[in-house]
Amino acid sequence: MEAIFAGSLDVTYVGPGPTLNAHLKSNGEEMRVISGAANGGVALVVRADSAIKTPADFRGKKIATPQLGNTQDISCRAWLKAQGFKVTLTGGDVMVIPTANPDQLGLLQRGAVEGVWTVEPWVTRLERDARARVFLEDKETITTWLVSSVKFLRTHHEWAKKIAEANAELTRWIQQNEAEAQRLLIQELKAETRTDFAPEAVARAWKRIQLTSEISRDLIAKSVRDASEAGFLKGSTDTSRLIEIP
Repeated sequence: MEAIFAGSLDVTYVGPGPTLNAHLKSNGEEMRVISGAANGGVALVVRADSAIKTPADFRGKKIATPQLGNTQDISCRAWLKAQGFKVTLTGGDVMVIPTANPDQLGLLQRGAVEGVWTVEPWVTRLERDARARVFLEDKETITTWLVSSVKFLRTHHEWAKKIAEANAELTRWIQQNEAEAQRLLIQELKAETRTDFAPEAVARAWKRIQLTSEISRDLIAKSVRDASEAGFLKGSTDTSRLIEIP
């Protein structure tokens, strides 16, 4: 988002949390969602031997999320507040600790956190390697959008159109070629994280994710509510100009 504001980035895949924050901070003058990408694939997991059985059991506990203000971090904080907990950016009844996805495994294994709210393929990795169990699966959530700067849309509209069309074409290809897409994903994850992901684990994670180029206004409204509840959005929540399909 900072790169788009600075003019050094034109188009990006990103979650709704940062997008909405940037869009509303600019009074709707910046950030446009030009295509959907992925929904779901998000869960709150706890250790298999955890005594946590109900939401109330999280009082006084620590939960890891991928990054402060990212989509899963916002969803986690909003959910905790909906359960009646007081949650601040640095404390409260439940402590939410932003932690890079690859580091969450060690924290959960050591008992340094009681739960992790994250996204696939990390959910499945925690299930397999930390013997975690899913406490809550967040299916009704936007995971990733394809977002463009307003300047790029105005000055290179045809390019933006081709990128959005390519995203839709890629989405269809992935849906029709799951085995090959998963093989490519494993290669990319290994290059990015230096960690091996078992093919059966990726196949398992795949089932939780909905790849789509569609944009759900209902889920946008939910994302706005969550970000407001979590304290990341102040003032206007007008998203009438957020979507612009080139």
